[in-house]
Amino acid sequence: MSSLVPIGLGKTEIGRSMGADMNLQNNGLARVRPPSLPPPLSAPAVSAHRRGQTGERALVFSACRITAESVTVDWWGRTLLKGVTLGIERNQVTALAGPPGSGKSTFLRCLNRANDLVENCRVGGLIRFDGVDIHHPDVDTVRLRNRIGMIFPCPNPYPKSIFENIAHGPRVHGLVRSREEEKELVLGSLRKVGLLGEVGNHLDRLGPSLSPDQQQRLCIARALALGAEVLLLDDPCRMLDSAASAKIEALIAELRSGVTLVVATRSLEQAARLSPRVGVFHLGTLIEWGHSGRMFSEIEAIKYTV
Repeated sequence: MSSLVPIGLGKTEIGRSMGADMNLQNNGLARVRPPSLPPPLSAPAVSAHRRGQTGERALVFSACRITAESVTVDWWGRTLLKGVTLGIERNQVTALAGPPGSGKSTFLRCLNRANDLVENCRVGGLIRFDGVDIHHPDVDTVRLRNRIGMIFPCPNPYPKSIFENIAHGPRVHGLVRSREEEKELVLGSLRKVGLLGEVGNHLDRLGPSLSPDQQQRLCIARALALGAEVLLLDDPCRMLDSAASAKIEALIAELRSGVTLVVATRSLEQAARLSPRVGVFHLGTLIEWGHSGRMFSEIEAIKYTV
């Protein structure tokens, strides 16, 4: 069992800090392994503890798809994450909310080692995927990132056709053996994200020519075609209007039956809509971790009493 995470700030401070805008750009961070790590668990289990309330309560997660224990990130001497511990449940949506610069995106990118390459950065702690330490020397990082796909705030389709946007990755990685199998994979991926009916007759159209929400769904289809079992969505609706955001939120709800999803968002309301389990970040610390309905009803009550 992992050590407990100290929770430092109250809900009043959460409510005050959620309105700012964010454009935190942290690409890969170089990893430095801690001196010693706990031995692998036969069944991953994580406890997250909240202080600042009467008595003690711990939220216990067992058989999680991903577990993070005491994860820290330092970049050029600046601490971006401070001992984050939580568990990501299988085939569920987990929402990570927080104001700009809170560390939620940095944490999200730790989960598939997207934070591996930036100079003079250090990542500590332990992250397990299906019980395996993702920083173990035997882990293939390319395969890991295929299994744990990443979707960014700004859609980034390739400057290729819709068909090639999806087919290129599986072809390069040897996941398809024939043109017919490739076509089935492309059509199936488009169908999963609700794009087949919209663009099925125009697969030669360039990906960047699609509308913003279609581009974002194309990027999700591209990740699914590579075999993504977990999707990390970093504020996927930031560049979208309300109608387009509703389509992405509906898609997230549909995908959770077969995919584990982790969504970072600056909006408490969106976090509550997407997931019954929400973590709130502030200044690199996980300050709240619990059931969204109860958490946000308490925050709302505080707003009208302060």
